[in-house]
Parts: sequence; structure tokens; C-alpha cells
Amino acid sequence: MLLNAQAQQKTTTTEQDKFSPTDESLKQYKYPDWFRDAKFGIWSHWGPQAVPRQGDWYAKNMYLQGNNQNKYHVEHYGTPSKFGYKDIIPLWKAEKWNPEQLMALYKKAGAKYFVSMASHHDMFFLWNSKIHKWNSVNMGPHKDVVGLWQKAAKKEGLRFGVSEHLAASFNWFQPSHGSDTTGQFAGVPYDGRDPQYSDLYHLPADSSDIKEWLTNNPAWHKKWLENVTELIDLYHPDLLYSDSKVPFEEYGRKMVAHYYNQDMAKNKGKLEAVYTPKEASGGKWAQDVERGVLDSISPFPWQTDTSIGDWYYRTGQRYKSANEIAQLLIDVVSKNGNLLINVVQTPEGDLEPDVIKIVTEIGEWTKTYGEGIYATRPWKVYGEGPSTIKSNQKKGVFGGLTDTREYEATDIRYTTKGRDLFAFCLAVPKTDIKMELLGKNSKYLDKPISSVTLLGSKEKLDWTQTDSSLVIKKPKNYPTWAVTGYKIEFKK
Repeated sequence: MLLNAQAQQKTTTTEQDKFSPTDESLKQYKYPDWFRDAKFGIWSHWGPQAVPRQGDWYAKNMYLQGNNQNKYHVEHYGTPSKFGYKDIIPLWKAEKWNPEQLMALYKKAGAKYFVSMASHHDMFFLWNSKIHKWNSVNMGPHKDVVGLWQKAAKKEGLRFGVSEHLAASFNWFQPSHGSDTTGQFAGVPYDGRDPQYSDLYHLPADSSDIKEWLTNNPAWHKKWLENVTELIDLYHPDLLYSDSKVPFEEYGRKMVAHYYNQDMAKNKGKLEAVYTPKEASGGKWAQDVERGVLDSISPFPWQTDTSIGDWYYRTGQRYKSANEIAQLLIDVVSKNGNLLINVVQTPEGDLEPDVIKIVTEIGEWTKTYGEGIYATRPWKVYGEGPSTIKSNQKKGVFGGLTDTREYEATDIRYTTKGRDLFAFCLAVPKTDIKMELLGKNSKYLDKPISSVTLLGSKEKLDWTQTDSSLVIKKPKNYPTWAVTGYKIEFKK
């Protein structure tokens, strides 16, 4: 009996001793070096909702009569009363998906971590679930999408993460329980009302709660915890993203504590896990900002999540250029953040030629300027120029500032590594480059500048440090990139 108790204690000590589901306990969290050094990750926000090629939130909007995606659905598949989202799922075959080939491309692009969608709000799991039949091994591609992505990431030496969007699903999917209000099928229930599919579409929600992003139903809180715990325990990801604040109070904190504890058990007592919900961290996790950036240097590492285009494939969508992504990356990094960007896949799983071109160009940029990005830390000030003035800044939809904006040549961002300072010019200058925070009399400098070099170039620069600024004469062979980086060294 005593031996058994001791054995039991030995197996659970790691998990019980470090983290418990309280804010106080979670404040023990320490950000792993790999995340602080990585700076750039690529995300696959992909699944059955890509099939119609109509963009994000298809599984919900197809049930909203009059919505553009509903109109498309009725025209191409018929009324949702007869052909629902459950009937879209088998159409997702992922027949051109080559995770090894894509991962090699992403590594070449400079990504240091990769995140796979695990499940969107559509309740379709992209992992080999034993507790939920609506998954990619049972249906659709008949492949463990998460598992195959993880294997490919490991092969390329990238850290691996998963994104879960399940907490919002319970209310988000409620339109599937409705019906048309006008026309031939008015009053005929959509397929979500059929109880035999309640494990996909959920049971009907309380109407007073339905408009909230997160449900207040305790039974659904437990279901969410069960699902995410299975995901964690099957794949032990380095990073876990939630598309919400930390969900459901005590249940969310139980999940976070378990996630950290099992990671320490996996890594022999060293915590390597990163959790990224959409909530200020206070040091307990890494805050995520969707399609936005923080407006200043955060004392805690954080993450921007955004997409190169729409979240799911949409015919005719506009993609961010490599220059725009470089501008966003250095703005985020200068404020102690990481950039996680979704590279939009076709329903079949491959990339369009113009997307491959953009990703390849990002790789060329990071290869040239990566010294001032990877393993850097914020300087005393994140930057200077018009974009740092509050009146010129536009709020982001989900908090912070918008992740898309125009920059001028006088917009500069700073990073540091060791004794060196890196300064990035965010647009092509017409004349000399002036950095007003780097003058001899700057309160931010305690030593004179000894050298200035343009990253990726052997051209000797003509520069002067005046009392009020560092002035760099525009290089004769100026790079074709909008964003260029300079290494600044100081006298010892």
C-alpha cells in the first residue's frame, strides 16, 4: 500500500508541484528562449471551410439567409435544409497537400515555428481524435493533418504549434439550427436542428447567451476542456493558440496549468511551452493580437496573428506583398513581439503560384536582414517617425493598432543584440537617411557610434553622427526592398 502510494506520488509530482489553475501560480511562467528568439512563424489556417473558395466563416454564414456565402451555397449546393455543412466535409480531400514540401519552403522563408489549425469553430477536428468522430482521419482527407504537419516540422527543425478555436464554436454554430424565413424552404429546419448531428452542430443554445462570443453553459465548458486536453496529450505541442481570451475561467486555467505541467514532464523539468490567448498576459502566457500590433514595447513577449490574405481560401483575394510582411515583422519585433502569419492554402492543399512567389521573397529578405531580427531584443525605444505619433495611428479591430498601414522613409524601427543596435528603414528614402534618436546628444546613447553597415551589402557607407542625429548618405546601390536594415556598432 505504502509502496503504491509512493509510486503514485512519484509519477504526479512534476505535474502537481509547479503549476495549479490560479493566476498566482501561473505567474511563475517563464518565456522559453526559443519563442523569444524565433520572431517569425507560419500558420496553416485550413480545413473543410476552404472547399467552396468563399473565405472565412463559411460554416456559419451559409446558414444566414441573404448572406453572400449563403447565396453561393444555395446556388452551388442547394438549400442548407438539404445540403448542410456536414455535406461539405466529405468534399475536402486535400489531394494536393504535401506537408514536407511546404515545410521546406516555410523554413527557407525564415520561419522558426509552424502552427497547424487543430479545429476551427466548425467543430471539425484535424487530429486523430478518439472522442469526436468528426475528424480528418475518419472523414474528408482521411489523414491526421496535425500529426503529419508535426512530423514535417520536426524534420525541418521547426517548433510546432496548434490552434484551437473551439471555445467560440458553441454559440458560433447556432445558425445551423435555424431555417429560411422566406422563399420555397421557409420554416424548413436546417440540418443542424437534427439531433443525430448534435455532436457536430451542438444542441440549441440559450437564446439570451447566443450573441456572446463564449458560452456560459458549464456543460460546454467541460466539453471544451475535454477536447483541448485530448489535443495536448496526443501531440504535446510547443505552442497552443486559443481564438479567444483564456476560455471559461477555472476550466481555462486548468487547461493552461495542465499544458505547462505536461510540457515540463516531457522536457525533464524544463518549460518550453507557449500559450497564446487573446488576453493581456501579466506574465502568465504570451498575449496574441489578431490582425493588430501593440502600440509600444511590451515587458512580456507577445504575438501578432494575421494572414497573407483571407483566413480561408477565397477566389480573387488580395495578398500582402513581401515588403508589407517585412514592414509588419520588424514593427512587431521592435516591440518585443513575434509575427505568426497564415499562408493561405487552396482547398486541395497546395499554394497558388503568386503565394509561392511572396513566401520565397520573404525568405530572400529574412536571409539578408535576419541578423537584425532573430534572437534580438527591443531597444530602449521601438522606433521613430510619423508612424510612432498617436494621431497618425489607427486602432486594430481586435485591439492594439491595425497591422496594415503606409510607412514613410523617416519611419525607423530598432532592435538590439549584444552590444549592437539594428535600425530598419521602413520605406525607400529619396535622400539621406536621418535617425534622430542616434545623435551625439541623444539621451538614449552612452557611447559614440564607431561603424554603420548596411546588412547584406559590402558597400562602404558615408555616415555622420551630428549632435542631433545619425545621417547616412543614401547608398549608391540601394536594395530593391522597401525595408532595409543597418547595423550600428559603438566604441568600446
